[in-house]
Amino acid sequence: MCTNYAAARRRIFEKYYGALPPADDWRDEIYQDYPAPLLRRANDGGREALLATFGMVPKAKAPPDAKRYTTMNARVETLGERPTYRSAWTKQRLCLIPCEAFYEPNYESGKHVRFRIRLASGEPFAIAGLWRAWPRADGEDVSFTMLTINAGEHSLMRRFHKLGEEKRSVVIVRPEDYEDWLACRSPDEARSFLQLFPSELMAAEEAPKVQPGP
Repeated sequence: MCTNYAAARRRIFEKYYGALPPADDWRDEIYQDYPAPLLRRANDGGREALLATFGMVPKAKAPPDAKRYTTMNARVETLGERPTYRSAWTKQRLCLIPCEAFYEPNYESGKHVRFRIRLASGEPFAIAGLWRAWPRADGEDVSFTMLTINAGEHSLMRRFHKLGEEKRSVVIVRPEDYEDWLACRSPDEARSFLQLFPSELMAAEEAPKVQPGP
């Protein structure tokens, strides 16, 4: 699962994602409940970018007495079953999450080591996701989740998370598939895109968090 990633920067947005970036700014690193850019299909059939909240049910939208649980990632195997994601999946509210890297914990040394995972080419990429609208008087707020798939047989992604935990990976969408992914009209069609990205086209390195100075 991915709970922290490096969002694509504004200056590269149009070149790599075919849309103008959102008007408002966002942080370089994204965590739960942070605003971040996403791409979705516009009403006119084109591609639009907007800021949305990372996590399908943001803290600000959850009832005060509701049990808090993580909605940053959604398992592709149960998208049609889980109430949190079922409606968005059935309605094909698909999105692309522009990023330059994502972070996962590695325990091969016996302790937690933060790793950065990216494309071997160094280019930015996009992760498959679902979005949800939260209506308000003057428009809507949007939230999103990343789609994840079993990675037990993936030579890179199986290295992350603790021994005994299921190995998972986000779904990276190839640039030539961006338009087709956003244009999917049925769950069956969308599932054809939910595959592991080739390990030989990915790279990973240790990336410990930098502690702020005094």
